Amino acid sequence: MAGEQDMFDAVVMADERFHGEGYREGYEEGSSLGMIEGRQHGTLHGAKVGSEIGCYRGFALAWRGLLHGCATERDSKKMKVLEALIGMIQKFPYDDPTYDRLHEDLDRIRGKFKQFCSLLNVQPDFKISTEGSGLSF
Repeated sequence: MAGEQDMFDAVVMADERFHGEGYREGYEEGSSLGMIEGRQHGTLHGAKVGSEIGCYRGFALAWRGLLHGCATERDSKKMKVLEALIGMIQKFPYDDPTYDRLHEDLDRIRGKFKQFCSLLNVQPDFKISTEGSGLSF
């Protein structure tokens, strides 16, 4: 009778055992795939942010060269906003993905860029596509 009881317990407990084994296998495979997908997403997002910041920097440095010799009051306001934008870009933490205010700083840079474009009376359009990224006017 004890042998029949052990056999019965084995059948009843098989479902629980298989559930536990399936959960462990699924968890291990999911963790592995999650790391791969997370790394791909992070790389793509980082490249987009880097491309955006690079366009802002190139735009700002080009305009610094163009406005450098101007002395009018209106141009001095442009230069002040431009220097603030360049300073924000230079302080941006390119190599620290754990920086907790990354998105806030990026939004501030975007806002300062829009302010500068408004002073220049240009309508920029930053686009990221499969062919590349850049600003258009």
